[in-house]
Amino acid sequence: MFPTIDIGPLVLPTAGLIYIIGAWVVLSATERAAKRLGLNAEATYTLVAITMAAAFIGARLVFVLLHWPAYQEGLLSIIWPLTSGFSWWAGVIAAVLAGILTVRAKAMPPAATLDAVAPGIVLMLMAVSLADFAAGPGFGQATTLPWAVDMFGIRRHPVQFYELAVGAIALVAWWRMARKRRYDGQLFLLTVAVYTGGRLFVDAFRANSPLTDSGYHIIQIVSLLILLVCIYWMGRRAAPGDLAAESPGR
Repeated sequence: MFPTIDIGPLVLPTAGLIYIIGAWVVLSATERAAKRLGLNAEATYTLVAITMAAAFIGARLVFVLLHWPAYQEGLLSIIWPLTSGFSWWAGVIAAVLAGILTVRAKAMPPAATLDAVAPGIVLMLMAVSLADFAAGPGFGQATTLPWAVDMFGIRRHPVQFYELAVGAIALVAWWRMARKRRYDGQLFLLTVAVYTGGRLFVDAFRANSPLTDSGYHIIQIVSLLILLVCIYWMGRRAAPGDLAAESPGR
């Protein structure tokens, strides 16, 4: 809806600006989360910075390799412009691998670190939703509800705002449980469960969600699987024996 922002002679891509601001917010929020949980804030900040850089570079390089004929005649186009041309799955893999290596290299507690980075993950997903609304291809089902937005001449569900609301709820859940967690990893599991549970519901309102050959929403399937895994692990850790072992003084 707002693919670019014109500032005098400059034409800036809206999505790119949102991602840059989002990266700064993620880093700041992660640092604050680490301090709130009593973890090494500097190490956690460095971890998130490395994983975001790895995601960006990995997503770009894999996309270039997969579309090499389009780049081999002009190598400069590999690094500019960077407004499009990324492989999201490669970025996720690169980020996970970089994160694992960094956690091991810095001897950081894995489960507690996941608790600290959970808000950052949600905030980055919220930035993706906001960028999708401003300049991306995503749009909702047609509706007559009063809060519908006009896209392509049709009143539609503002699904990106629904996703932002889901992210906000997940962040509130993290904040309220931050001082009450009974074991390392609980905040991460809870935050992911709340977010994926919300996305499971919200994705039904998307008009262009990726589908399987049978017509099922892929995002809903993935969200459901992640939600079930989180519920399973929270259930295991909430067993009386585990809680006793985790309680203070044991």
